[in-house]
Amino acid sequence: MHIRRMPVAALLAALLMTVGLTGLGTWSPRAEAAVPATIPLTFTNNSGRDEPVYLYDLGTELATGRQGWADASGTFHPWPAGGNPPTPAPDASIPGPANGRSVTIRLPKFSGRIYFSYGRKLDFRLTTGGLVQPAVQNPSDPNRDILFNWSEYTLGDSGLWINSTQVDMFSAPYAVGLKRADGSTTTTGHLVPGGWNGFFAALRGRTGGWANLVQTRSDGTVLRALSPGHGTETGALPRTVMDDYVNRVWQKYSTATLTVTPFGDRPGTKYYGRVSGGVMRFTDASGAVVTSFQKPDADSVFGCHKLLDAPNDRVRGPISRTLCAGFNRSTLLTNPAQPDTSAAGFYQDPVTNHYAREIHARMADGKAYAFAFDDVGNHESLVNDADPQQAYITLDPLG
Repeated sequence: MHIRRMPVAALLAALLMTVGLTGLGTWSPRAEAAVPATIPLTFTNNSGRDEPVYLYDLGTELATGRQGWADASGTFHPWPAGGNPPTPAPDASIPGPANGRSVTIRLPKFSGRIYFSYGRKLDFRLTTGGLVQPAVQNPSDPNRDILFNWSEYTLGDSGLWINSTQVDMFSAPYAVGLKRADGSTTTTGHLVPGGWNGFFAALRGRTGGWANLVQTRSDGTVLRALSPGHGTETGALPRTVMDDYVNRVWQKYSTATLTVTPFGDRPGTKYYGRVSGGVMRFTDASGAVVTSFQKPDADSVFGCHKLLDAPNDRVRGPISRTLCAGFNRSTLLTNPAQPDTSAAGFYQDPVTNHYAREIHARMADGKAYAFAFDDVGNHESLVNDADPQQAYITLDPLG
């Protein structure tokens, strides 16, 4: 178990309000929209499974910065002090709906996660630094044999962002949605029929260690596939799995220029990358070096961190997230003008993020958060609105 990083939805909300990143357009909340203290979330169970479902709404209260949980009415409860070793957290579970049924809870102004589990309650702990959440790449994690998943969301004065995510793992499928003030609804995250089984069959059929990402219970029940970043971390996937592609990229741009246009609303802002002495240096229009990158390893690529760290600034972060998307989608060799936003060219190289490839191939709308910056070019499974009337999470069949 380990303390989790900032949720994708929360990070996205922060980025939207600061740097206007590529592909996210120029959406801005309507000034007159007044988001209430809570909004309803309807949770529907279409899983086809008979086990009980447990829900959790955990996160950070935006008004105070306190960490805690919300009950079904949206009332906030701060976490008590933790310990070292971690102590059990209070039972924050909310009874979920039976198969074919729905329940409605209230979401407060949070940046956090909505967890759901099948059959058993999740085991959360508290340290002196805050909440410890499931980390099933650790075989001793107490949640390792529980089928569960989570959605990430931020609800604040500027509106609602809610997404489905596969950044850490692909597990129990679900979709998210919302209702707008005009009564229209939008949704994302549904798998195509047979998408669950198809994904695991494809991953297991691929050589090179990708099949090792799949986790099962002792009885053979498929629980999830770890993300390739966790795969390289645990040794399930070779750390050299992306080396051939990265080497070819470094070779290409030792004699060619990689042009990065990181802001969708500022096409005149461009940076130019060339490799020299094993380092890719980016210059601006004046020729001044603005940032540089050492040759990344697979862990840096899959996690969009370490050698591809992306701070929330206006230069290195936007360039890095563009590189991260290009490496994961294997578009850097075929298109020297990045980001490449057309999905037709994604994942075509034999060396690519096959985990992300197989997830996107089985999404009904093609959208997913299969790696941290899958939002480059609007390929992420996210819905947002400045004046949300209702939120939705729907559990899909595991078939």
